[in-house]
Amino acid sequence: MGQEKVSRARCVTLTVRPTERFPVPKSDGYPLYGALLSVLDDADESVSQRVHDSPLGSLHNSGLQGAFGESDRRHHKSVRPDETYEITLGIVDPDDEAVFQALVKELVLEGSTIELTNGTLRVESFESENASHEELLERASEADDPAVTIRFQTATCLEEADEVTTMFPHRVAVFRSLLTKWNRTAPEELELELTRDALLSSVIEKPNARAYRTHSVLVNRVKNDDGETRNLFKQGFSGECTYAFKDASESVQNAVVALALFGGYSGVGSAVARGCGNIYVEVTDG
Repeated sequence: MGQEKVSRARCVTLTVRPTERFPVPKSDGYPLYGALLSVLDDADESVSQRVHDSPLGSLHNSGLQGAFGESDRRHHKSVRPDETYEITLGIVDPDDEAVFQALVKELVLEGSTIELTNGTLRVESFESENASHEELLERASEADDPAVTIRFQTATCLEEADEVTTMFPHRVAVFRSLLTKWNRTAPEELELELTRDALLSSVIEKPNARAYRTHSVLVNRVKNDDGETRNLFKQGFSGECTYAFKDASESVQNAVVALALFGGYSGVGSAVARGCGNIYVEVTDG
């Protein structure tokens, strides 16, 4: 038997303000991820090696959320000192708990700044919340004839086959991705069963066509054998979609609602540590 899992999802929302106006890439999740790793380099020595061995595998980083100005630099936008920006950091895997706590300590308790390439973000305030898998299931069970609206706030990258991306918030792709994240982190007795057929036959997606966008976002930089740096991009979508139910069993409804709520902590799809798959979830009763 392996080590017992700690069934708790955690997130911290930071409100930050730039010290001056400066440009950031339009795909700001990747450079922000690098800046967070730099913060961790100054954190608890007991976790520093862990950072380098496996840098926050389950971290959900929302990227910068707020109002941006124009920039004269190609593929850039500007952060403004008269605006504040939100960064949500979530963790769902107990294996990364110590690293996450070290990061939060540096950013929140000690009031650290976040240094980006062209400027500094200063933390002004924070809010934190957490929920167990069991609590999320309880919240889901309280919904009466529910519908789930998900706002995909950053590019959501769902790979259903080798490097083949689903460019639409299809119910199977979205909730099977969340199911994998849930079952990887939940205690065995709280793991969910939700088949592809059940999603196809019992869930209906109602996308908001006016909100739908597609994206190609920078998620990494690697060196080729000749030493040249190559940018790696992922394709994804953003927008809003409501998921309703048709002749769905209570267990399917509860699973879908719980997974959506869980997605607020975990993010959806791949590259969530680099700013992809950040969502806002609203559950309404029929």
